[in-house]
Amino acid sequence: MRKLALSDDILLKVEKPARYIGNEINSVVKNKEEIAVRFAMCFPDVYEIGMSHLGIQILYDMFNHFEDTWCERVYSPWPDLDTIMREKQIALFALESQDPIKDFDFLGITIQYEMCYTNILQILDLSQIPLMASERTWEHPIVIGGGPCSYNPEPIADFFDIFYIGEGETQYRPLLDLYKKCRTNQVSREQFLAEAAKLPGMYVPRFYEVSYNEDGTIHSFEPTHSDIPRTILKEIVPNVSETYYPEKPVVPFIKCTQDRVVLEIQRGCIRGCRFCQAGQLYRPIRERSIDMLKEYALKMLDHTGYDEISLSSLSSSDYSKLEELVNFLIDKCREKKVNISLPSLRIDAFSLDVMGKVQDIRKSSLTFAPEAGSQRLRNVINKGLTEETILNGAALAFEGGWNRVKLYFMLGLPTETEEDIKGIAELSNKIAAVFYDTVPKEKRNGKVQIVASTSFFVPKPFTPFQWAPQCTKEQFLEKAYQTKRAVVEQLNQKSIKYNWHEADASVMEGILARGDRRLCKAILKAYQKGCIFDAWGEYYKHDVWTETFQECGIDTDFYTTRARSLDEIFPWDFIDCGVSKEFLKREWQKALEEQTTPNCKQQCSACGASRFECGICSNRNSGGNQ
Repeated sequence: MRKLALSDDILLKVEKPARYIGNEINSVVKNKEEIAVRFAMCFPDVYEIGMSHLGIQILYDMFNHFEDTWCERVYSPWPDLDTIMREKQIALFALESQDPIKDFDFLGITIQYEMCYTNILQILDLSQIPLMASERTWEHPIVIGGGPCSYNPEPIADFFDIFYIGEGETQYRPLLDLYKKCRTNQVSREQFLAEAAKLPGMYVPRFYEVSYNEDGTIHSFEPTHSDIPRTILKEIVPNVSETYYPEKPVVPFIKCTQDRVVLEIQRGCIRGCRFCQAGQLYRPIRERSIDMLKEYALKMLDHTGYDEISLSSLSSSDYSKLEELVNFLIDKCREKKVNISLPSLRIDAFSLDVMGKVQDIRKSSLTFAPEAGSQRLRNVINKGLTEETILNGAALAFEGGWNRVKLYFMLGLPTETEEDIKGIAELSNKIAAVFYDTVPKEKRNGKVQIVASTSFFVPKPFTPFQWAPQCTKEQFLEKAYQTKRAVVEQLNQKSIKYNWHEADASVMEGILARGDRRLCKAILKAYQKGCIFDAWGEYYKHDVWTETFQECGIDTDFYTTRARSLDEIFPWDFIDCGVSKEFLKREWQKALEEQTTPNCKQQCSACGASRFECGICSNRNSGGNQ
């Protein structure tokens, strides 16, 4: 019988002990004696967040389909258990077997968000694995990172043996086969990593050297071995209808962020918003077949018992067979008494009709994401959304019985002016006015409620805005106060509630997002001073980070507020995400000129993704390799 890694005494002392006991419905247990490779899949955040991540569910299912491999899961222990594990020197363990992570062959860490970097060190530290990759031997697992933050892995390069660049379904099998061969032939860890560096999509930081100019910018970034690539092209799944997808996702014992079946209907996005990293990284857009989605929707509901299914996509409205899929789900889910969740929809007549069918009488809030308050600034960011479209959508929603609207904006976007900031309040006011103009008094179900929220803009790699300066904390806060003052001046101010995010954390995210290898020492030192769970406001220690950067001699403005020339070498330029730097330069120039770019269905913009010859690019000879 499986023995728990934590005693009952410890489990009774910590919040939500179900985070640590495993044995959930659909979790996979294999016979260790029949397994050649043990893989620990990690999400470096608390269980409830990690269990909601679809990518891990997909890879967990894929690895466990391999007869020679057992994939287990591990998440960041919450601070209460973290303290106990350090005091009692308990090694971090996998949920399924409860065995120590240090005994596994691989530790795979998905890196979704820059503010989780210190949690990566927490995972390694509690696992009793050396934090620095250079200090590991065959006694330790191969530590491999993936996910969106691996597209600029440099700030955490010292802590990883390998980064997997791109979608995980394609190259893990060759990597595991290489590992088995190397262990059988008793080659050194260094030799294995040198061979792994030759596989498509694999970046092994120790085999690349960086040199710097006097001004701190990068002079060169070169491989130290002649037989490994200078540029690493991302891995991509050409046909997302014929690949791994979990029929039996693991069902947690406790409520998680995504407490529902998640059905990924497509990958990529046609929209080309210039601030959006995901929209560039996951090009080209690839749809899953309607037959696959219908089959998996029913199987996943049957195998989990969930009472809700969510359609996952960067822009669900762009799925070509959405109407057919939704009507199918409405019919089937009515029988099963299952709710349907439709995030990422554009607010138009079809969407509202669908939402009216799938939501109950107490209509929940509708969400619009104008991102910017003025049409000028929406053109700069290539949002592809006009004020007329927003107001028409609001009118349709109010006529359909909704009276609560959430609006999402960003402050600090490139070229932003005071007029753009005032536009946030003015647009909120116009939407409130539409309610009173549209819905007669006798049909109103209470007052209209408009919640306008602003986040602070963080420039990200592989976007047209990677050249943009970021605002300082003081500038961000002044913009938030300007927005608040503008809301108070509106006629319908009592119907508008305004929220804004933390400025400190946004600046920190900006430092890490465009950072280079010189940040590794600061991240390590901040962790040693007690920084973990930086993504959680109550645990984020901005003063400690500021002090640490000063002690390490790091000028944070270098990574945030300075202007960048078009010919600067970026820390991530050795990675080819499919979208060319020349395309990003053109988009940056068009942003400064307030010009928009059509979406991919309207016209090919020669971004470079056509080289993959799949999805929307499969039948185009667009010159996209420019």
